[in-house]
Amino acid sequence: MKHINTVFELNGKKAIVTGGARGLCYSIAEGLHDAGAEIVLIDINRENLVNAAEALGKEGPKVHYVVGDLSKLDELHNVYQEALEKLGGRVDILLNGAGLQYRCKAEDFPLDKWKLILDINLSAVFVLAQLAGRTMLKQGSGRIINVASMTSFFGSEMVPAYTASKGGVMQITKALSNEWAGRGVNVNAIAPGYMETALTADMKEKNPAQYEEITNRIPARRWGKPEDLQGIAVFLASDASNYISGAIIPVDGGYLGK
Repeated sequence: MKHINTVFELNGKKAIVTGGARGLCYSIAEGLHDAGAEIVLIDINRENLVNAAEALGKEGPKVHYVVGDLSKLDELHNVYQEALEKLGGRVDILLNGAGLQYRCKAEDFPLDKWKLILDINLSAVFVLAQLAGRTMLKQGSGRIINVASMTSFFGSEMVPAYTASKGGVMQITKALSNEWAGRGVNVNAIAPGYMETALTADMKEKNPAQYEEITNRIPARRWGKPEDLQGIAVFLASDASNYISGAIIPVDGGYLGK
């Protein structure tokens, strides 16, 4: 049995992180890397990827990147294979984090936006989990961590496609866990609450009443920061979570409990 001080280590582990060029997934990638994992970042913007890989890879394990458009489902096999090759043919951790949101009244919501969001937020999550799952099942071990949302639990407003996709992420996490947990591959999801990101940074100025209402609902009395997701990600990627699978874990400052 490993000592408790070592079960959280990821030394020698190999990880793929989608959406890792910036924002929440960059922070998660940073946490996995700091714990000892070699990383491949997948994102659509090459410049952002280069900058992210250079920043993360200054010290410690190697950091690679692969440019990939996750909305093009027929290209995901090639994107995954390129990432796998950079890791030497092994992957221990898949962090499925890339996502897209579009706000619009349900009665006016454009179907092209609906398809795009479902393709990136849900279909790509399944395809990449399927591809990594095949590799992990052959290895006899692996960790798949999907990024869900508060809208996995409730309907929200003005984001019907995002809500549908994140509800789907929660359910596919459970379904894959049911099939794979007994074969060495644990599948879980992180459900971030209201987080301080580039997408929400201007809410204080543009809609201070909504910002205050949300903040007052959060028992922790603050919005989450990207680094608040690092600990749970490292935990789910490590041996410390060996007996946890099919869980959707909120990181929300207590929001769901109120």
